[in-house]
Amino acid sequence: MPRDGKPRRVSQGVLDAILPGPGRDRLAAGEALVVTTGQQPGLFTGPLFTIYKALSAIGLAAHLERERRIPVVPVFWVAGDDHDFQEANHATVLNAAGEVARIVLRERPADSPAWPLMRERCGPEIVRALERLRAATPDSEFKDGVLTWLLAAYRPETSLADAFAQALHALLGERGLAVLRPYEASVKRVMSPWLLRGLDLSLPDGLSPVLLEASLGRDRLRPDGDGFVTRRSGERFDRAALERIAAETPDRLSPNVLLRPVVEAALLPTVAYLAGPGELQYLPETGPLYQALDVVPQTPIPRWSGLLVEGRVERVSDKHHLQMRDFAGPPGALEGRVVREQLPPDVVLALDALRQEMTGAYSRLAAGVARLDATLERTVESARNAALAGTHDIEKKLVAALKRGNEALVGQLTRARASLYPDGSPQERVLTYASMAIRYGPPLLTALEDEVARWATAS
Repeated sequence: MPRDGKPRRVSQGVLDAILPGPGRDRLAAGEALVVTTGQQPGLFTGPLFTIYKALSAIGLAAHLERERRIPVVPVFWVAGDDHDFQEANHATVLNAAGEVARIVLRERPADSPAWPLMRERCGPEIVRALERLRAATPDSEFKDGVLTWLLAAYRPETSLADAFAQALHALLGERGLAVLRPYEASVKRVMSPWLLRGLDLSLPDGLSPVLLEASLGRDRLRPDGDGFVTRRSGERFDRAALERIAAETPDRLSPNVLLRPVVEAALLPTVAYLAGPGELQYLPETGPLYQALDVVPQTPIPRWSGLLVEGRVERVSDKHHLQMRDFAGPPGALEGRVVREQLPPDVVLALDALRQEMTGAYSRLAAGVARLDATLERTVESARNAALAGTHDIEKKLVAALKRGNEALVGQLTRARASLYPDGSPQERVLTYASMAIRYGPPLLTALEDEVARWATAS
């Protein structure tokens, strides 16, 4: 459970960067606490865990508000300063056949400047991406609603950061989520004193925790004498120049991944910070930054994590007595195992007996050969391995024959794995919420909210 926090007002500059809605209204009304989480923007709201983070903040804030009897508002920090376009330019869905389909907006040339996502427009390619989403996903009574929701946010003239923020706000704003765009100039002006102080800090790699947009895009700063040099472009800025940037174009300065939660705690009356597994690993490294900037750390809490198990997946797993983790292996492994279990018992027994007999016979032969000529032991060993390999070849061919005769079963297992562990990774880290929303509609979001609420009460 989070440690006690001190309610306070949120500055007007921060409020101006929160999308209008119940969450912003509650923060503007007076002193409050906040539960925060955040994520870099992604196409069509990115992987499922982004929605899980937001729901975790909503659920925990509601629980703490009931417990403490003071306003607690969930805030989502949209990390639009991030410049990793390769992480944000795609969405993964299950197509009508239940197979994994990847929708890519476009690629960024390797030699392009690393512009932050707040400056990366969706562009005309977003129209084609939405059409690919429509074409790839199955028809349902919910499909038009999901597409309308995304179409309203992801427009050619909108940045990926703003499109993400608007889509998240449209989905969860009425549930109380305050969607904060910390890359807006109004927030950066409030943030600037902390970033300028951050210039005096140095990380173990010798670089500053403050980044600057320069000629090659967002770039790290390396202290150099009485100034700083950008790591990639090699441009030099003295302290006075950086102070002018902070005053005139503050959106060019941003915190790195370690300084960001420190700045967040300075700007917001944060009582708890919902983090994913990766964030929880590096958060301990932020301790010296909190101390140096005299900021009280938030309480980090692991976000809710879940697995959506569709009815068709549950049926096939129950029929074959499978656990969900059984689907986590490499493609084909589970299919082979399940089909192998259908080999006739007498064939299985015969193969096992043959291997045992061969192993024993070759062991006796090796012992006798060793007494006559030790140099021939390797020859016997090679012959044994070849003989055993022959039995495995027979088994593989039998399994392949069974697979051909059980194409429906193999297909069911393959599609179940695509749903649970697409591309071999956990579902929540790959599939986008839209993929499931098209299939199951608003009741899915309500069910997730209820499940997360139970988690929050037990936290």
